[in-house]
Amino acid sequence: MGAEIKIEHGYVDATAPRLRGASIAFPVETVTGTENLMMAAVLAEGTTRLSNCAREPEVVDLAALLTAMGAAIDGAGTGEIVIEGGKPLHGATHRVIPDRIEAGTYLVAGALVGDDVEVSGARADHLEVLIDQLAACGVAVTQTPTGLRVASPSALVARDLRTSPHPGFPTDMQAQYMTLMTQAEGSARIAETVFERRFMHVGELHRMGADIRIEGRSAVVTGPTRLTGAQVMATDLRASACLVLAGLVADGPTLVDRVYHLDRGYESMETKLGALGASIERIRA
Repeated sequence: MGAEIKIEHGYVDATAPRLRGASIAFPVETVTGTENLMMAAVLAEGTTRLSNCAREPEVVDLAALLTAMGAAIDGAGTGEIVIEGGKPLHGATHRVIPDRIEAGTYLVAGALVGDDVEVSGARADHLEVLIDQLAACGVAVTQTPTGLRVASPSALVARDLRTSPHPGFPTDMQAQYMTLMTQAEGSARIAETVFERRFMHVGELHRMGADIRIEGRSAVVTGPTRLTGAQVMATDLRASACLVLAGLVADGPTLVDRVYHLDRGYESMETKLGALGASIERIRA
């Protein structure tokens, strides 16, 4: 597209007098990469054709906003997106879609401990693969006029899982699902195919008594296990959420350190879970 990019001293410096359209094939599907190039192509001169694009709802939502602002984008939500660049943009009103990963996290929380929990604003069409996976585990998720309702089943059944790019099971729900499987009857193999080193939370779940073994890029969880509270450390955003969920079902207090990771993807999680009756508080040093 004509940009000059340098990486110096830990920083990325990019300059371009004016971007121009190009044909670009992503080596792997990437949400952020698709979105960044889509935004760049909107104001570039000429036509940009992106292939092997991410198909997540967030990509479609961004395209909807840019289109409302005057951009010409075709194919968002498919593997190929074509953008006719250079068109002037203008203001627009747009309602951002709900965070499907946050919603999914609370659905798992409801499956773990809730008698009847409604996640307001959650969209079933964005969570189909999670809803199907929960159903296979014995968890019923039903649609309401304002969101999705979930209730904890009498018994959870272990089911294998394999993460993959959308429309597959999202890697960002893998850690939360692992916590769910610690309370399920049987063994579940969880295969992580999207990111490496995505099992950092396993060691912390071990501290709480979870029966999990790592086999390459898979984790085998055997349950149900009686978890006990412990001092654990959050290693990333989704690991933070999975440890909070584990603390909900553990005996005794659980202290989760480094929850600044959690705040990147969840607003006031302690308030929302507290409203459901959970004994949870944020400790500030």
